Amino acid sequence: MYWNGHGMGGWGWFAMSFGSVLLVLLIIAIVFLVLHGAGRGALGRPDPPAPSAEQLLAERFALGEIDDEEYERRLAALRRHRPGWAGR
Repeated sequence: MYWNGHGMGGWGWFAMSFGSVLLVLLIIAIVFLVLHGAGRGALGRPDPPAPSAEQLLAERFALGEIDDEEYERRLAALRRHRPGWAGR
């Protein structure tokens, strides 16, 4: 059972140290990849930005969900109440 005289030789210490460093680097790499990929969508592509309120309104108008009078009224209301606009 104890063929090495109850101890580990120089190569054993080297292998154990190298394996420990390799394990720590592997754990760091996995954590980095998980955190880096958390903000990405399918296939590693970033998620597209959300459409603006004006784009959504234009889409509803294009699909015929609202008429031109309703579109103009809502567009004017959006532009009046735009954040940071303050009547410039």
